[in-house]
Amino acid sequence: MKLQQLRYIVEIERQGLNVSEAAEVLYTSQPGVSKQIRLLEDELGIAIFERSGKRFTGITEPGKVVLEIAARILREAENLKRASAEFSSGDSGKLVLAATHTQARYALPTVVRDFVARHPNVKLEMHQGNPVQIADWVASGDADVGIATESLDQHAQLVSFPVQQWSHCVIAPAGHPILASQPLSLQELARWPLITYDAAFTGRSRINRAFERLEITPNIALTALDADVIKTYVSLGLGLGIIAKLAFDAQRDAGLVAIDAAHLFESNTTRLAVRRGSYLRRFDYDFIELFAPHLNKRVIEMTLLGGGEAWQL
Repeated sequence: MKLQQLRYIVEIERQGLNVSEAAEVLYTSQPGVSKQIRLLEDELGIAIFERSGKRFTGITEPGKVVLEIAARILREAENLKRASAEFSSGDSGKLVLAATHTQARYALPTVVRDFVARHPNVKLEMHQGNPVQIADWVASGDADVGIATESLDQHAQLVSFPVQQWSHCVIAPAGHPILASQPLSLQELARWPLITYDAAFTGRSRINRAFERLEITPNIALTALDADVIKTYVSLGLGLGIIAKLAFDAQRDAGLVAIDAAHLFESNTTRLAVRRGSYLRRFDYDFIELFAPHLNKRVIEMTLLGGGEAWQL
């Protein structure tokens, strides 16, 4: 039995049983992958995959057990590499962070600055994506730490930690009539074209639910992936914006006015996630604590040992 054979079967499952795509991801040939799987099945004395001709059509019951164990072995092999690299290289290595645009643009700059100053020999690599992508990157090991509002607490392969609660605000061009509507109501908002986040981002589900509860249909004129784009189009007079409150700065966003909307929409929770069972290096812990001071090494280790979420903020 070889680790490479385990990588093959795990990647085939990840690629929806498509051997060709798995072989492409693993930079090898389809016949080579098929041969190694047959050898592994012969050695184990079981069929891992159900077949129709040469195609894989499903996973057998014993195959499900094998895949679960194989994934765990591969995680531990990666943990072994990470641990040995930490002890042999000291305070150096690479930390891959995955975050949404809002977090990367507004919440992380000072944290990144302080981390780089503290760990000059650690290469920090940041990937931006939507919450589902972020969860998948962390679960697959393509990222070490994920930060987002949605999805992270819904992924079985992740352990997530609540970091901070935040609310939305409504932004309007200076002088807009809605600025005189106090207190602001959903009924008043629904009278105007609205510009807000794409469905997968930054608490959009809570915005939708607020209108649905009152059976109001909002006029969503435009959606975008990040607050900067939303603010640009609000400045052009195309509608009112609904963004994360942390994404508005009165000095930087001259010409726009923000109205607090905490009373209209449920609060949101920023979460940080790591892959379940992963080995965290000293600088991983340090980055997490810089971003969320309440998540010190002891709290993280206790949560990882318990296999669940830390607590609710």
